[in-house]
Amino acid sequence: MPRYEYRCRTCDDSFELSRPMAESSAPAACPAGHDDTVKLLSAVAVGGTAAPTTGTGGGGGGGGCCG
Repeated sequence: MPRYEYRCRTCDDSFELSRPMAESSAPAACPAGHDDTVKLLSAVAVGGTAAPTTGTGGGGGGGGCCG
């Protein structure tokens, strides 16, 4: 279940709630009981695609060092 971060506009406390995605926009009361809260945008990526990497990596193999 995803976690969402909220901030209370009354006491300026930040808190997290685990709730289904379908309820992500539902109102959330802060732990102190205030109802004036706002959902914060998360900086953590949950999904998506990564660009494929190119190259062979590794190192070594410079040239004939041993004769």
